[in-house]
Amino acid sequence: MAGFTLLETVFAIGILTIGLVAMAALVANTLSGTARSGYIGLATTLASEKLEDLNRWPSQDPNVAVPAASTTAGSLTSDVVQSVTIGAVTEAVGYYDEVILSTAGGAVSETRTSLDSSGNLQYTTTTHTADGVVTTGSPSSVSPSTSGATSFKRRWIIEKDQPVAGVNRITVLVTLMNQPAGPPVSFQLSMVRP
Repeated sequence: MAGFTLLETVFAIGILTIGLVAMAALVANTLSGTARSGYIGLATTLASEKLEDLNRWPSQDPNVAVPAASTTAGSLTSDVVQSVTIGAVTEAVGYYDEVILSTAGGAVSETRTSLDSSGNLQYTTTTHTADGVVTTGSPSSVSPSTSGATSFKRRWIIEKDQPVAGVNRITVLVTLMNQPAGPPVSFQLSMVRP
């Protein structure tokens, strides 16, 4: 016989289709894994950055101290603001913030939340342009749009006398808030300081 029969052609097309579908699934999983790796990398950087920020405070500052009657300050599961008194200084300390990253016109904008002196949430945006210009806007009480942005929540806890007496363990948990489909993206990092 000189050619293929109809049955052989249908069978070959079926095998080719199965192979192409498997290849498409592999490409989709690879792209998803690459995006997830990028989010985990950002979460890792944000956790490390927050620990560095917290490490800059003197050990008796309310922002990093645990009140005498407590063993912990902050929470990894909810947004906590506590009134902390160390010596004669009392401050409302927020143990969480949000970082919103967005790109537009070749610039990268980073918006961070913090508490003002009255304990109200405020947003501060820093923009980095491609030509190296960095501008920081004034704090605002208006939340920026998160459309097309990547939003992370950072929460931290300070544990007194952990792992040994005389030192505090600070743990930061970073969670991707506008999570695409798939397993949740979060990263946790700890440090010990006096």
